[in-house]
Amino acid sequence: MKPNIFFLIIFVASLSFSCNQSTQIDQNSSKSEISYVPEWSKEVIWYQIFVERFRNGDPSNDPTANDIVGTYPDSIPGNWSITPWGSDWYKPDAYFSQSSLPDKWNNLQLRRYGGDLQGVLDQLDYLKSLGITAIYFNPLNDSPSLHKYDPRYWRHIDRNFGPNPKEDIELIESENPVDPDTWKWTNADKLFLKVIEECHNRDIKLIMDYSWNHTGKVFWAFEDIKEKGKDSEFADWYEIESFDDPATEENEFAYNGWAGVQTMPEMKKDIIGTHDDVPLKGNLHSEEAKQHIFNVTKRWLDPDKDGDPSDGVDGYRLDVAEKIPAGFWRDYRIVVKQVNPEAYLLGEIWWKSWPDELMLPHYYLEGDMFDAVMHYHWYRPARHFFADAPEPLKPSEFVASLKEEFEEISIDHLQAMMNLTASHDAPRISTSLYNNGRYKYMAKPWDNENYKIDKPDKKTRTVQEMLLIHQYTFIGAPHIWYGDEIGMWGSDDPCTRKPMVWTDIEYEDEMAHPFNKERKTDKVEQDTVLLNFYKKLISIRKANPALVYGDIVFSLVDDENRTLAYNRILESDEIVVAFNKSESKKVLQIPVSNGGKYINALDHNLIYNSENGFINTELDATKAIILIFEE
Repeated sequence: MKPNIFFLIIFVASLSFSCNQSTQIDQNSSKSEISYVPEWSKEVIWYQIFVERFRNGDPSNDPTANDIVGTYPDSIPGNWSITPWGSDWYKPDAYFSQSSLPDKWNNLQLRRYGGDLQGVLDQLDYLKSLGITAIYFNPLNDSPSLHKYDPRYWRHIDRNFGPNPKEDIELIESENPVDPDTWKWTNADKLFLKVIEECHNRDIKLIMDYSWNHTGKVFWAFEDIKEKGKDSEFADWYEIESFDDPATEENEFAYNGWAGVQTMPEMKKDIIGTHDDVPLKGNLHSEEAKQHIFNVTKRWLDPDKDGDPSDGVDGYRLDVAEKIPAGFWRDYRIVVKQVNPEAYLLGEIWWKSWPDELMLPHYYLEGDMFDAVMHYHWYRPARHFFADAPEPLKPSEFVASLKEEFEEISIDHLQAMMNLTASHDAPRISTSLYNNGRYKYMAKPWDNENYKIDKPDKKTRTVQEMLLIHQYTFIGAPHIWYGDEIGMWGSDDPCTRKPMVWTDIEYEDEMAHPFNKERKTDKVEQDTVLLNFYKKLISIRKANPALVYGDIVFSLVDDENRTLAYNRILESDEIVVAFNKSESKKVLQIPVSNGGKYINALDHNLIYNSENGFINTELDATKAIILIFEE
């Protein structure tokens, strides 16, 4: 029996997934080995921050119309301005009436709210009090867009995230972009170095987000190609279809953009085999482009280049990773691990065929590319089970789907997975559960006029609590998309990216509808009850190593009663997690390993005693429980 593969063994109505043997082997591995997965990445609680929408800590650096030129939609009304932080989300901004764009969806992409790094610094103590221990930052590189995946420069922090955008532009323009010895630290760069320092002072790790698959159309190297054509020294960096012929009036310049998006020109790749291979075989075409990427990567891993990476970031999240050949990722891992063996590499491995089939990520988790992936592959079956989305799923089918998703992935990598329920690219958890159709399919009102955009109801909240209990007690590191912890709601992009709700900002009620329909009025404020529930689950996770490293035994799988239980076991520690997915109260008889007392982790006043190898517990409809063995 392979200890590094998710397996199911049916014995006395029990299913088991063993972790200990593989964990012991991997913990004895040398950190100098390229396959080493950082232990810290298995124990963290992730918090994802989209800086532009997190907090405006310095209004003096707010973007101007000039700052957002060079990205979609390339049409900026003359009266464009920053959107007030607390305004009703769907209410048109004043400049919408002058916009040439066809609908509100397009105009929402024009919005900026002025979030910046000072806003992050101002709220680090809030994050510490929440209990999170690692931050995943969406792209910070200098870019005209709100999402920053279309950079002007990879090597610098966005000018509007720092205190002096005008001076930063002048500093950047004085550099030679291909010569790292000429690179300076802008004001925004220096502020991010302070963010790193302040996070580490609070024992919070942090990773940056980059897409090495494409740049923006105003990226410095691409601008050089537009000016010099095939004579540009960077002409082989990109997938250029044809260069402009100066002898004709027509501009023949054509290139491939990521997924056809012309604001994101793709880097040129040398593909061996076919574009359908998983993973892609080959490498990036230009060695100079690769070296530039490596130089940017090392810049943030060890900013002062003294060989001690403690002043740098703790890893990277790599966007659309399946679009870049494996040869590049193998080279990239070596570069990163040589600077910092403890750096965490997280790949975005998502769709094989949207919206039906996810790409199984195990090819990328063999020790030579990534430590983990963003685990949408866990969330989709979990959402299916807990939210009956898009139809009911039996407990046995849920367990089988987990086996299918996890098979052939070592436990070392499974424990390091980022288990997320929402992100910048998917509806917020509450809205995702409230609209229980297919995952991420027709998941915004412009695609589906019947999609519910209002505040989710009490039934959804009950489902969300069950799913969260599962998330914080399962294999893999839990993740929070900013604002989910205080009850924010929103459909898929762009509505998953609403400004964070803070207690010191006054918010308008949500009343407006994108199609001017009638809707109920929803008050926008922090849900402190939900916030405290998150804090409780985080404290339980952090206090119990069995929830990180323990074996998992599916001890009760009852399709008829729609009940499920699993036990997390690490040596003598045992934690029982049970769910009643039915619409009526049920009595569960759960097998356990220990004789004695089990404490309800969510209510310490409730104590259960095991008898003859079982715990009997009564669970109300659509409820879950966490029981911790106390010797």
